[in-house]
Amino acid sequence: MIADYDLDLLSHLHFVAHKRRRTGHWGERRSTHRGEGLEFTDYRDYSPGDDPRSVDWNLYARLDRPYVRLYEEEEELVTAVLIDGSGSMNWEGETFSKWSAVQHLAVAFGGIALLHGDVLQGSLLQSGDAPGVWGPYRGRGYFMLWQKWVNTLTPRSDATIAGTLTAFAIRATRPALVLLLTDGYDSDGLASGTAALTAHGHEVVVLHILTTDELDPVFRGDLRLIETETGKRQEITIDAVALAAYHQKLEQWCRNLRTNCAKHGGRYALLRADLPLRQLLLEDLRHSDVLR
Repeated sequence: MIADYDLDLLSHLHFVAHKRRRTGHWGERRSTHRGEGLEFTDYRDYSPGDDPRSVDWNLYARLDRPYVRLYEEEEELVTAVLIDGSGSMNWEGETFSKWSAVQHLAVAFGGIALLHGDVLQGSLLQSGDAPGVWGPYRGRGYFMLWQKWVNTLTPRSDATIAGTLTAFAIRATRPALVLLLTDGYDSDGLASGTAALTAHGHEVVVLHILTTDELDPVFRGDLRLIETETGKRQEITIDAVALAAYHQKLEQWCRNLRTNCAKHGGRYALLRADLPLRQLLLEDLRHSDVLR
């Protein structure tokens, strides 16, 4: 739930979009295309056929010569919030859950888009008959509907994102800034999906969300681990040597995800699920060149 006082925070945040796109609609993001938008930039001589409404008549009265006002066309950003709905996203700690953190981030991202007049669409990435599609809609009036939709979503133990990212890339009718919320466990599906998204003109930001227990586990001794998506059980002994090997594998895994994103022109940010939403928005995501 985003409190009322946080709406003011969201209204002062903007997504960093490196690719400029012209959509033919009005928005709050400036494009480099010259048009009849909202921000004046220059004058040019009047030519026969120009719209008389574009003439600066005050300037004409002073100079006795007609000039046409030039503007930079305001660009509408299409934002797509894609949520990994696989079983590993349902991990719960003692005081927080990964899924709850993902929902809060998704609601905040949607609020930022809608409050700035951008087009928003959402999708729950699950294989099979998942009905998780929202939008596209535009305007702050849709914020409560977006929040309600996100809060109805649930991960599924037998779901994967393999194929669903590619399907979205093909189905989307307009290039978008794609914000992908995932824990990255389906590495192969993430790699092929990122490639498909960028090949179809989308700008991809992978938001890799892990818990503190995943980033810095404190477990020790003889344990039985249960794989959240398959139910597979594994008896292990965790000691200093095992933890060192784990951290080495974790670092390499995150590095590979980052490298894959960069390879396809995307961006990557590693986020801790248990951090306060405000800190994620104002610090981590700004430092990662996702928000400004």
